[in-house]
Amino acid sequence: MLLRPHLPTVQTPPATLPTVPAPAVPTHHAACTCVHAPTAPAAPARRPLPSVGAGAVAAVLLGGVVLTALVTAVAVSAVSVAVAAVVLRTLLGPGHHTRRHHR
Repeated sequence: MLLRPHLPTVQTPPATLPTVPAPAVPTHHAACTCVHAPTAPAAPARRPLPSVGAGAVAAVLLGGVVLTALVTAVAVSAVSVAVAAVVLRTLLGPGHHTRRHHR
């Protein structure tokens, strides 16, 4: 019982959505002499985003897979060269990797 997960119960959403009251618009008489602040200019019209086809998405994913494979290949090659260098240094013995001075 202690380690057994319990799923929460899901509440059912209400059948109707709550309504939001509309903002109140001030009304004035026809002969209003009050001074109002200038209204802000309308926001510029937004252009729709260009649609991206499935082929473009596939090309980007394929390019990412290929680049990842290339980086992995370079990393594996670097590790193998490092291992080979350590093995060769070990096989040659301790006296061969230091430079001796002749007098």
